[in-house]
Amino acid sequence: MSEASGKILEAHRLTVAFGRGTMATVAVDNVSFTLSRGEAFGLIGESGCGKSTVLRALAGLNSGYAGALLFANKELPHRRDKFFFRRVQMVFQDPFASLHPRKMVQSVLAEPLQIHGFDRHQERIDDVLKAVGLGPSFRYRYPHELSGGQRQRVAIARAIIIEPQLLLLDEPTSALDVSVQAEILNLLKTLRRQRNLTYLMVSHDLAVVTHLCDRIAVMSEGRIVEEMTAPDARAGRANHAYTRALLEASVGYRPLAASALSEAVEAI
Repeated sequence: MSEASGKILEAHRLTVAFGRGTMATVAVDNVSFTLSRGEAFGLIGESGCGKSTVLRALAGLNSGYAGALLFANKELPHRRDKFFFRRVQMVFQDPFASLHPRKMVQSVLAEPLQIHGFDRHQERIDDVLKAVGLGPSFRYRYPHELSGGQRQRVAIARAIIIEPQLLLLDEPTSALDVSVQAEILNLLKTLRRQRNLTYLMVSHDLAVVTHLCDRIAVMSEGRIVEEMTAPDARAGRANHAYTRALLEASVGYRPLAASALSEAVEAI
């Protein structure tokens, strides 16, 4: 299998515990999965199931893990290096918290270019602002002058400006209303297609995950209990008892959320 179509990310028996000895709490317990290049893969589950901890371990924000994480067939060191961050970027849940409140968009976008030695800063900043649906004039704004959706577009621009291969998405639309969620999801779909990006997305929202992702993994108490395709999740076709319970529990709100999200997507 060629590198272009092969595996880009693998997790083998990933385990993350907080505390030591008898006081240790296992947040992620022997989790394994793979992502192919160009794929969108979602981790979903109730709050506290360990899905965000998986993402943080992958991003190098939590180096105290056991097991192995491989990127492009090479095991990652526990302390990530510039090679990793050049190719893997993260988009956080709260765009206001993830953007420096005293830095203009210009500075926010120029910083990763400087760190990774890119040239043509102004041209790249203009291009990426256009790519995320903002104009070059946004370079002179501060985060507090932007709406929630605009801030998240800037956060996405910051992630893609150094042309990574993989984006880690930590509930990137949960702080937004449905119409803005649809805009951001459409943007992520477009960027994935245009830039051949791979996505690993964490969310508690089935409607959002099944709209963006090809496959999903359901987590419970730190473990992946089932992997399934997005069509199977939408149709409620599950094998594991917990997955069935999770899907059934979503029946009261998911059809409304999914319907509203679909209508918003179609209206754009």
